[in-house]
Amino acid sequence: MTTIEWRPEFAIGIAGIDHEHQELIGWIGQTLAASAGAGGDREAVADLLGEVFAKVSAHFALEERVMKDRRYDQLREHKQDHELLLDDIRDIMDDYEAGSDPVEERFASRLSEWFGAHFRTHDARFHRSLPAG
Repeated sequence: MTTIEWRPEFAIGIAGIDHEHQELIGWIGQTLAASAGAGGDREAVADLLGEVFAKVSAHFALEERVMKDRRYDQLREHKQDHELLLDDIRDIMDDYEAGSDPVEERFASRLSEWFGAHFRTHDARFHRSLPAG
């Protein structure tokens, strides 16, 4: 199964957000492994996917609040990228609830792809905008 692993280059320089990114990525990996091991229990998998959506959404709200407080000039673009992932997660969840085949690999692959790109672009840009020191 595709996994998401924390890498030091993902750090943006704000300890709270960096710590939350590390925890979130670790938690998502554990959750995806649990869903793969759910033995075809569709309700359990749907619940786990919902938990991922809720945690990711809460993290984005924190990150966006920090950006707003720091008057980050690209908050709108950053938020749009967050919303893109949340829309994708909702689509995958809807597909699964509508009877789609197991979606864990598709879900893990999308999260891994998105987080890698997001950290390299949007989060890196935010990090560069922070005052040195």
